[in-house]
Amino acid sequence: MSEPVRILHLHSTFMLGGKEARAVQLMNHFGGRARHTILSAVPDALAAREAIDPGIAVNFPEEAPPLAGKPGLARYRDIRAYMRRFDLVLSYNWGSMDGVMAHRLGGAGLPPIVHHEDGFNADESEKLDWKRNAFRRLAFPTLSKLVVPSNRLRTIARDVWKQPDSRVEQIANGIPVARYSEPPEPGAIPGFVRSDDDVVIGTVAGLREVKDIPRLVRAVAMLPDRARLVVVGEGPEREAIETEAQRCGIADRVLLAGFLDRPWRYVGHFDIFALSSKSEQFPISVVEAMAAGLPVAAPDVGDVRSMISGPNRRFIGGSLAESLTALVADRQLRADLGAANRSRASADFDEAAMFARYRQVYGDILGDPGVLCPE
Repeated sequence: MSEPVRILHLHSTFMLGGKEARAVQLMNHFGGRARHTILSAVPDALAAREAIDPGIAVNFPEEAPPLAGKPGLARYRDIRAYMRRFDLVLSYNWGSMDGVMAHRLGGAGLPPIVHHEDGFNADESEKLDWKRNAFRRLAFPTLSKLVVPSNRLRTIARDVWKQPDSRVEQIANGIPVARYSEPPEPGAIPGFVRSDDDVVIGTVAGLREVKDIPRLVRAVAMLPDRARLVVVGEGPEREAIETEAQRCGIADRVLLAGFLDRPWRYVGHFDIFALSSKSEQFPISVVEAMAAGLPVAAPDVGDVRSMISGPNRRFIGGSLAESLTALVADRQLRADLGAANRSRASADFDEAAMFARYRQVYGDILGDPGVLCPE
C-alpha cells in the first residue's frame, strides 16, 4: 500500500457543527489511507475531536502558525512553510481564509488546496460583506476546487465570487441513513424524561447567534403546555437561551442538553424537528431529522425547502409558531410527513454517495482516484 496521504485541515473552529461533522465523517471513512493535522482559528474550540474514531491518525499541533490574526506577509510566509509538510490542504469557511490567501501568495512546492464553504455567521445572514467577498475573489485563484453543499452557495460562488464552473463542486451532505431507522437509545439525552402526553420539539445546533434559538423558545412558549423543547448543542449563546426561556415562563419545558455525539442515538426521541436559523445552506441536522422520520418546521433559508419532501414544504417559511402549533395538534400528520421525509433522505442523502464524490474530488487532485478508498 502507498503511504497515507498527509492532509492539513484549516478550520474556523473545530466544534461539532455541520462542517466539522462532515469532516469527521470523511476522516473516519478514509481510515488508514490518510493522516490528518487539524488547525483551528480558535485554538481551544476542539470539541469535535471526540467524534473521531480512535484508530484515526490525527494531530492537533500547538506549534503551528496561528490561523487568526492581522493579515500580513510574515504570517502568510509562516503558514506557507507549514503547508509544505503536507500532500493536500483542506480549508473551511471564512475563518480559514488567511490560509487560503497564504496559498494564493505562495510559490513552488505548495500542495494543492481545496476550500469548503458551508454558510455564513450572523454578521452575513442578511447581506454578504463586500470586503469579505473581495478578499475571497483575491484568494481563490489557486484553489484546485471550491466545494459547496447547496444550490444557493453554488450561485454565490459563480455570481458573487466570480468562480468558473470548472472550479466549483456541489456535493450534498450525507449521513448514515439506515442508523436513524433504529429506535433511539434510552438515556441518550441526559436529563430527558417524557410523559405519555408530551410532544417533544427538538433541535440540534451550535448555540450561536445565527442559529437564533431564542426565536424557537418564543415559538414554543405559544404552544400548549404539553409541548416541550430539547436543544442539543453547546456554544456562547447558552445563557441567552436560558434567559429567554425564563422570561417566557417556560424554563421548566426547555432542556438544554449540551453537546451530544452520534445523533442517531437520540434524534428519534423528538416528535418534531425545528430549525430557527437566520442563515443556513444545507443543514445536516435537517437530513438527520428526515432520516429519523420526523416532520420539520423551519424558516425558508438555504436549501431547506428543496431538501425536504414535498408534503412537508408548507411548514417551511411563514410563522414558526403556527407551523409548530399545527404539528403538535396532529399526530397522524406528523407520522405522514415523517414517513415522506425518511423516504426522501434514503433516496438522496445517504453518506455513501457523499463519500464517493469526495474520494473522487480529492483523489483526482492528488493524481490517484483510488488513493483514499478505504482498505
